[in-house]
Amino acid sequence: MSFTAWAQSHARSILFFLATLVVAGVVASFSLPVALFPHVSFPRVRITLDAGDRPAERMAVEVTTPVEEAVRAIPGVRSVRSTTSRGTAEISVNFDWGEDMVAAMLQCQSQVNKILPALPVGTSFEVERMDPTVFPVIAYSLTSDSHSLIELHDLAFYTLRPALSTVSGVARVTVQGGRVEEYRVNVDPDKLQSFKLTLAEVATALSASNVQVAIGRLEQYNKLYLVVSDTRFQKFEEIERTVLRSTPDGVVLLEDVAQVEHSSEPQWIRVTADGHDAVLFQVYQQPTGNTVEIASGIKAKLREMKKQIPDGVKIADWYDQSDLITASEHSTRDAVLIGIVLAAIVLLAFLGDWKVTLIATLTVPAVLAATILLLYVLKMSFNIMTLGGMAAAVGLII
Repeated sequence: MSFTAWAQSHARSILFFLATLVVAGVVASFSLPVALFPHVSFPRVRITLDAGDRPAERMAVEVTTPVEEAVRAIPGVRSVRSTTSRGTAEISVNFDWGEDMVAAMLQCQSQVNKILPALPVGTSFEVERMDPTVFPVIAYSLTSDSHSLIELHDLAFYTLRPALSTVSGVARVTVQGGRVEEYRVNVDPDKLQSFKLTLAEVATALSASNVQVAIGRLEQYNKLYLVVSDTRFQKFEEIERTVLRSTPDGVVLLEDVAQVEHSSEPQWIRVTADGHDAVLFQVYQQPTGNTVEIASGIKAKLREMKKQIPDGVKIADWYDQSDLITASEHSTRDAVLIGIVLAAIVLLAFLGDWKVTLIATLTVPAVLAATILLLYVLKMSFNIMTLGGMAAAVGLII
């Protein structure tokens, strides 16, 4: 029996099977992840190090070189490259293709943690894999004519960042720009010498006076209470009245040897939006996150928090991956519909057979639905690559 004869004798079974594929494909389309790029894990890990204001020459010797030597001992490392500048260093660790990059990232973190005590005091680091999730999915700017950059930074860091981090699929929210409030102590060397004090003693006194520690326990009526001593600075005057030394002859206060002023941290990164100084907050997704749903959730959360945003603060989105994905989806939809219509017109014009035209027209959505089901089974996603391939394949199907 030929294949054509077999197909004709099992027409109902074949139609039922195709209908099942179509229904399964349609159902799978609602749970398929949506992203701008396909999820590809590149064999590369980036380590970013921050060591304050150290010159590049000292950074290379005291920070970059020890870290490079530590990560080279990790199995599977192919090459290590670094870029060092004042106070910062960026190290790229390239692995062989096929390596487990989650394990590789954890090994890099472990190696840096091992040598961290030997690095300069205050050195911090961040380790991240290089994949499409290193780019933000949506980003906003904060500008205001009536609020300072310190207030805008605090709003983004302490109010918006924790709230937006609770949206499903969000990995982290970062804040850039603005100014961080601080109190600067300007020590007079002559006065310091006259009291026979050192800068180290001043720093130690300030650190010891600005702490919150548990000092004991209290048991009362079958309940155990933790006694906490909170000596953190609450007022500007409390910093000035910090005791540096106490002797029978008297007490030396910070205001006796230094001046305290309200200031902000040095601004190494300046951000502008619409011609004004601004603060940016950027949202990053988890590897399995749905970009469109995350963007929608972020927008909904911002609408909920509208009452917490002070008057005079403008929030504007300057980057949104979901817009690109939605445009790609619409483009694919239009390409499929136009392709089906044009193919039907050509077939009908040249063959003059309605049945053949109808069969060919119905074949396209059935095959696309089966393709979506295959993407779901292979744990792939809707992205510009898969959508573009589906749009280009319409003509090949006919």
